[in-house]
Amino acid sequence: MSKWSGFYQHSVSERRNLISQVCHLTVSEQKFMQQNADSIGDAQVENYLYSFQVPVGLLLDLPVNHEKYLVPMATEEPSVIAAANHGARLLAKGTGVITAQAERLMTGQVLIQNLGDVDATEKILMQQATQLIAVANQAKPSLIQRGGGAQRIEVKVLDATTLSLDLLVDPKEAMGANSVNTMLEAVASFLRNQGYDVLMAILSNYSIHALTHAQTRIPVDALVEHSDLSGSQIAEQIVAASRIEQLSVERAVTANKGTLNGIEAVVLASGNDTRNVNAALHAYASHTGRYRGLIRWTMEDDELVGTTELPLLVGSVGGSIGIVPAVQLNRRIMNEPDAKMLADLIIATGMAQNLAALRALVTDGIQQGHMSLQAKSLAVQVGARPEEQTPLVEALQQQAQSMDAAKAKMMLRKMRENK
Repeated sequence: MSKWSGFYQHSVSERRNLISQVCHLTVSEQKFMQQNADSIGDAQVENYLYSFQVPVGLLLDLPVNHEKYLVPMATEEPSVIAAANHGARLLAKGTGVITAQAERLMTGQVLIQNLGDVDATEKILMQQATQLIAVANQAKPSLIQRGGGAQRIEVKVLDATTLSLDLLVDPKEAMGANSVNTMLEAVASFLRNQGYDVLMAILSNYSIHALTHAQTRIPVDALVEHSDLSGSQIAEQIVAASRIEQLSVERAVTANKGTLNGIEAVVLASGNDTRNVNAALHAYASHTGRYRGLIRWTMEDDELVGTTELPLLVGSVGGSIGIVPAVQLNRRIMNEPDAKMLADLIIATGMAQNLAALRALVTDGIQQGHMSLQAKSLAVQVGARPEEQTPLVEALQQQAQSMDAAKAKMMLRKMRENK
């Protein structure tokens, strides 16, 4: 029998003791696990040991729909929050980010296989749409009471013998996964009783019926900021760089990763599912048939114009949102946004992140902004005491081209020797 048999049935302390024995953990490592464990973590995940913390920093005065917001961001990457704040300051010099959302529906799929005539089946299912919606809604009456529920169905032919019956559901303030899966199972059971070979019923994280649209306009002169280039030159370079994000898959992947640096940090801080958002955005980047950058920048008269639309289905209730104290605190800082407002903040953060990155790339280069933060990280990594960190960081920045841990250790040692 495996030594891990029944591991999940042990208490958290018993699990830690077993891991400590097997992995020969030190006393300090065992103490670290103990100090970073709580009952909430044990309730959230299987085989819980301890909680892995992510730093939370603040995006200040993000301009969205003529208001300014404080937005907590949870990320371990040094330059993300600094870049987002820079981008937000640039956005604020123009219109800020203006958003719109036509609908907010989650998609669920009932997948039917081994059909003799998919076209005929499609017509039959569409004729039963009202009945199928009723079956779904009867499975989740509490959602109907909150004003949500199944709104419509779509049927998609996948191949000559397979189709997907898509149920579109208004989840209200939740992301909606559990509710939608419950409704799908009811529809699947109904269809099986009619003789259909239902393979499975499951939600889709591709939230194309929850698109948030966003636009921003910034006077080109606002882009200058300590650059030898004119505002028009910087804007033209940003537009050119944005065009490359539409032409080069290699560049688009890196650009979207940078945009998601900001987006995922807000999603995580708000207690939502980063994997859900990440998968949906990367899929949407390919919806034209080619993987492209998610945000586009153009010039109109003397303004730099940014536009995007992103599938963002996030919640303000449910999951970890109501039980994790850090998430509740972050929501308080954000002024308790509802689901739509949270999506607005997320898309605006992504635009700020992309703008800051493009401006850096076409002016000073991306590395300059990273160096100060990398130097701070290195100073801590090599063991500099608080009073030693500032002079070590300044010294490291003078060696920016060859900055690494070995160099930082040597410089710290010399600093101490010269005292």
